[in-house]
Amino acid sequence: MSRHPVVRRSLAATGLALLSLLGGVASAQAPGKAQAPGSPLKATLLVLDDDPRLERNRRERAYLGHPGGPAAEGLKLALEEGRFELEAAGVAVALDNRPVRDLAALQAAAVAAEKAGAAVLVTDLPADWTLAASDAVKIPVLNVGEASDRLRQQDCRANLFHLIPSERQRADSVAQTLLARKWSKVLMLTGPSPEDQTRAAVAQASLKRYGLQVVATKPFKLSADPRERDLANPLLLTAGTAYDVVWVVDSDGELARSLPYRTVLPRPVVGDGGLVATAWHAQYERFGAPQVVRRFAKAYQRPMTGHDWAAWMAGKALVTAAVAAPKGPWAPAIARAQIDGSKGVTMSFRAWDGQLRQPLLLTDGEGVISTAPIEGVLHPVNALDAIGADAGEKLCKAPR
Repeated sequence: MSRHPVVRRSLAATGLALLSLLGGVASAQAPGKAQAPGSPLKATLLVLDDDPRLERNRRERAYLGHPGGPAAEGLKLALEEGRFELEAAGVAVALDNRPVRDLAALQAAAVAAEKAGAAVLVTDLPADWTLAASDAVKIPVLNVGEASDRLRQQDCRANLFHLIPSERQRADSVAQTLLARKWSKVLMLTGPSPEDQTRAAVAQASLKRYGLQVVATKPFKLSADPRERDLANPLLLTAGTAYDVVWVVDSDGELARSLPYRTVLPRPVVGDGGLVATAWHAQYERFGAPQVVRRFAKAYQRPMTGHDWAAWMAGKALVTAAVAAPKGPWAPAIARAQIDGSKGVTMSFRAWDGQLRQPLLLTDGEGVISTAPIEGVLHPVNALDAIGADAGEKLCKAPR
C-alpha cells in the first residue's frame, strides 16, 4: 500500500463506503436482528430471609453438600455468561430477588411476581415452602435448594423442576461406589431429626437396590446432657460389629465431619461425611469445570458448591428457554431443554418427576474421587437414569 497521505485517505474512504454497503446488505438480509432486546423476560428468585443455612458460622465450616452462599450468585453468573446468546436472539432475562419471612409472605410474593409478568420462579426454599410456591402460580418453578424425594414423587407438581440432585440420586451414587469397591457390609449411623430418619430410609432403599447389607443401624445424638454423651462417641457407635464401611446420615453435618479416622475399625466413612455425593466440587478438573470454578471464584471470592452449581444450571435453563421461546410459554421449553453443565454430558429433565438428569461427584472435600453413575452400571435408555428414581418407580401423578 502507498504511504502517500492522499492515497491513504482515498483508500480509507473507499473502505468506509464498502463497509457501509456491506452493512446495508446484511441489514436487508436479516431484518429485525438489530438490536437491542425489547422488554426483558422476568424471572423471580424466592429465598428465605435470614436463611439459617447461610449463617456465618455454618458457612465458615463449609460442610460438604451444604450451601456456601446465596443462590442468586450462581444464577447471576449463568445469566452473565449467556448474555451474548441472549443478545443474538434479541431477548433478555431480568432477575428479581425476593426474600420472604413466612409462608403467607411467600405465597403473596409468588402471586405478585406472576401478576407482574414473571415467566418463571426460582426457589431456594424448604420442601413445604417450595410446594406452596408451586401451588400459588401456573408458571414453571425451578427448585435449586431442596433435595427431598417427596417433591419428585408423591408431592410432585406439574410445574416444578429440580436442578439440585434428589436424595435418591445422592444415595444411589454412594451405593454404586460401595458396590464397585466391594464394600458390601454397611454400618449405618442415623441422626435424631425427622429429616435424618427420612434420608436414612432413602439410603437403605439404595443399599437394597444394589444388594448391599446393612449389618447394624445405630442412632446418634449430639447433646449437652451427660447422660447422652455416649450417643455421640464414635468409638462406642462403631464398636461391636464387623463392617466394610460406615454410612452416616447427618443432615446437620456436625457429627459426620468428625467421624472419619475415629471409628473402631479402620474403615471408610461415606454419606454425609468422609466420601460425599454432591452436584459439584471446586476441585473438579474435567470438561471445562476449572473455567467455571474460576469465573465463579473471581466474581464472588469463594469456592463454587453443589448448591451454586444447581443455581447456575437454573440460570442456564432460563437462557435456553428464553432463546427457544422468547414469547413463551417457558414450561415446554424448559421441559425440552438440553443443557451443558460442564460434566461431560448434555443434561435434561426427566418427564416423570421433573428432576434434572446429571452425573454426581464423589468427593472427600479435598478432591473428586469418582463420578456416578459408576462405569459399568447400565441402563436400557439413559445411563444418567441409573441414579435416582427411575420411570418404573414413578409415584408422581401430576400430568406433564
